[in-house]
Amino acid sequence: MHTVTEVRAVASRGDFRRFIDYAYVRNRSDPHWVPPLRIAERDRLTPRKNPFFAHADVELLLAWRHGRVAGRVAAIDDRLHNQVHADSSAAFGFFEAEDASSARALLDAVEIWARQRGRAQVRGPFNPSLNESAGLLVDGFDTDPMLLVPHNPPEYAAFIEGAGYRKVKDLFAWLYDLDRGTGPTLEKLAAHFRRAERLIVRPLQLREFEREVERLRSIYCGAWQRNWGFVPPTAEEFRRVATELRPIFDPRAAVIAEVDGRAVACAIAIPDINQTLKGTSGRLFPFGLVRLLQRKRIVDQLRLLLLGVLPEYRRPGLYPVMLVELRRQLAGSQYRRVEFSWVLEDNRDVNQPAEQAGARRYKTFRLYEKVMR
Repeated sequence: MHTVTEVRAVASRGDFRRFIDYAYVRNRSDPHWVPPLRIAERDRLTPRKNPFFAHADVELLLAWRHGRVAGRVAAIDDRLHNQVHADSSAAFGFFEAEDASSARALLDAVEIWARQRGRAQVRGPFNPSLNESAGLLVDGFDTDPMLLVPHNPPEYAAFIEGAGYRKVKDLFAWLYDLDRGTGPTLEKLAAHFRRAERLIVRPLQLREFEREVERLRSIYCGAWQRNWGFVPPTAEEFRRVATELRPIFDPRAAVIAEVDGRAVACAIAIPDINQTLKGTSGRLFPFGLVRLLQRKRIVDQLRLLLLGVLPEYRRPGLYPVMLVELRRQLAGSQYRRVEFSWVLEDNRDVNQPAEQAGARRYKTFRLYEKVMR
């Protein structure tokens, strides 16, 4: 007997709560899924708290079956993306589905919504954009995700591909053990570049947080401007993410390079507090906060969130300088490994130095596209 799946837009506070909660219900049996903080997930999807909504329309959709939720998805129309890329794309994100049938119903609903807005294709998953969290995990299911990195059931790829979507781009995650050293090749390149340039490399200064954030945004927008799909975040968007991460910043894990007083490159890693979140169900109260504080000392890994060099300084040498200096600053710390993520599959400027440094590629995240007829 065919099971009917109905898709309805989130239209009440109760529905919004169900949309948030479904990810925790769907993934609770996965030993490697780490529940994100529910308050952060709510804020990310609340227009007045996330400046992404100033240039994007988002429709939250729930799949219903026999009176219960069987999946969720967000339909996203980022006007700034379409303006920057002269594109006509909508997107899907925050995707979770009980089975192939509910997945198909949800993605069909996204496509109908996109057509009504005059869009020609749908891409995803974006949660809600490349500047925050993106991609579907397609390999590397046997390890926990780091902070702000997706993790999903293996069957989701088949669900999405079964709905007519095809790969448009892969994103890589590299894992680097700090006790490996950076290798003689990178050390030589870094030393040569330092001699050739009037270069100052320094830690991030938390006492000048606001100014440092603007310097980082300038590097980020300049370094990524030609990357596939990149949309420069607004000042408000960048500041929101930086402010959210500020309490966990460790200055030893952040490097800025300057030439003649101008910030030209950065390597910014953040402690992986996902190590403290397991078992909290994403709630800080009543016991989650206690667990979080007790476990803070066990954090021994980092996620390299930003590694960027302005185009005019991309001659061989500056990427190695950043990696060598980051490792030097972390010497003697509690940190044992760093994840570089995510990196576009065709970004040789980062993938090659990562491999030369002895990192191993251990996860792949896939972005899909469907051109609508």
